[in-house]
Amino acid sequence: MRENVLSMAAGSVGAWWTGRLSVFWRAQIVGWGLFFLVDLVNRVLTYRSFHIALVITLLVTPCLVVVSAGMRSVYTSQAFNNRLTPHAIALIGVLSAGAAAITVAIVFAVRQALDWDMPYWGPVEAVVVPWIHYTLTLAGWSLCYFWIHAEMAEQAEHRHAVRAEAEALRLELEELRLQLDPHFLFNALNGVAEEIPERPAAALAMLRNLTAYLRNSLDSIHQPIVTIDTEVEGLSAYLGVQKARFGDRLRTHIHVEHAAGGRRIASFLLQPLVENAVKYGRREEGLDVHIDIRAEGDVLRIQIENTGSLEDSVGSRRRRSGIGLENVKRRLDLHYPGRHTFTLGDSEDRVVAKLALEGEPCSAS
Repeated sequence: MRENVLSMAAGSVGAWWTGRLSVFWRAQIVGWGLFFLVDLVNRVLTYRSFHIALVITLLVTPCLVVVSAGMRSVYTSQAFNNRLTPHAIALIGVLSAGAAAITVAIVFAVRQALDWDMPYWGPVEAVVVPWIHYTLTLAGWSLCYFWIHAEMAEQAEHRHAVRAEAEALRLELEELRLQLDPHFLFNALNGVAEEIPERPAAALAMLRNLTAYLRNSLDSIHQPIVTIDTEVEGLSAYLGVQKARFGDRLRTHIHVEHAAGGRRIASFLLQPLVENAVKYGRREEGLDVHIDIRAEGDVLRIQIENTGSLEDSVGSRRRRSGIGLENVKRRLDLHYPGRHTFTLGDSEDRVVAKLALEGEPCSAS
C-alpha cells in the first residue's frame, strides 16, 4: 500500500514537472538549485558557520531567481527580441551589474542588522567581491539563456522543416499511388476480359492480384511504416498482374530471408523501383526481374535487378521514371537520415538497384 502511494505521488510530481512547468522554469529550478549547493559550500568556508551560510544562501538564491526572471522579461522585449547583438551584450552587462548590486545591497542590509561579519574581510571586500561574483553569475546566466533559446529555436525550425518535407512527400506519394498508370489498368482489365471466356480461373487469379495490388497501394497511404512481408505482398500482386499480361516474356523471382520478413520498412518504398524494372527492362528475349531482401545485423540489404541497361530508359520514358526515383531518394533521406545507401547501375546486361537500410525507419506521418 505504501509503495503504491509513493508511486502515485511520484507520478503526480512527474506529471506536474513536465505538464505544468515550462522549459524555462524547469531550467531555472535545476540551475539555481545547483547554484544554491555550490554557494552554500562557499559561504560555509567563508563564514565558518553553517547557520549563517544557510540563512544568507536562502536569502540570495530566491533574489537571483527573481531578478533573472525579470531579466528574461527584458530579453524577450522588443529591445532584445531574444537576439544576441553587440548592443544586447552591453545591455546584459548593465543589467547583470544592476541586479547584482540589488542582491548585494539586500545581503549587506541583513548582515548589518544581524551583525554578521565576514572573517578577515574588510567593508570594501565584503561588498565588491560578492558584487563581482553575482555580476559574473548573472551575465553567465544571460549568455546561457540566449544560447539555449537559440538552440531551441533552431530545433523547432528543424522540426518544422522536417514536418513540412514529410507532408510534401506524403502528398507526392499519395499522388503517385492514386495516379496509377492508366495503361497498366487498361491492359490488366483487358487481359481479365480476354481470359474470362476460355480461362476463367486465370482471369479470376489476375483479378485477385489486381485487387490486392490496388488495396495495398491505397491502404499504405495511412500506414507510412509496414513490415517487409507486407511490402512484398504488394510487389507480388503487382508482378502477378504483369506476369499474367506478358506470360513467359516476364520471369520473376522474389527471395526474402526469413530474418528480414518481420523487419519494418517505409511503405511503398520498393514499388517505384520494381515498376521501373518492369516498364523499362528489356523484353526481346524475356524479361527477368529478381528481388532479393536480406538482413545483416541491423542492416536491411535489398537488391532489385532486371535484364536491360540504363541506356534503354531514354527520352520521355526516362523522365517519367525520374519522378518515382526522386521520391524514393527523398523518402530515404526522411526515413533513414544518414543511415542508408542507394545505388542504381549496370552490371553484365542487367540494371541493378541496391539499397542498404540501417536501423528502424523514422515515422514521417
